[in-house]
Amino acid sequence: MPESKGDVTAGAKLFKQRCQLCHTCKKGEAHKVGPNLHGLFGRKTGQAKGYSYTEANISKAVVWNEDTLFEYLLNPKKYIPGTKMVFAGFKKPQDRHDVIAFLKEETA
Repeated sequence: MPESKGDVTAGAKLFKQRCQLCHTCKKGEAHKVGPNLHGLFGRKTGQAKGYSYTEANISKAVVWNEDTLFEYLLNPKKYIPGTKMVFAGFKKPQDRHDVIAFLKEETA
């Protein structure tokens, strides 16, 4: 996958509509149903401090980057069988690119 083709503004809108109910992004914000995503890029699955992950997330041991997130966000339960994430995924590639572009800025 080439460098992100995502639109940060469109990604922010998608995040607000489909992700924000369960996730926060800024350093120091609390975990919700899902973990806080601050520092996501370069972190292994199941490693956000203070969040209770399933063994499936912890043992997957994938490092989050644009490529792994692009695949994960298509179908989280297929990528990590046993995850507690209930979100079905973003089927449109552009939606995934947009959300990833937003996350790169918002979680740094």
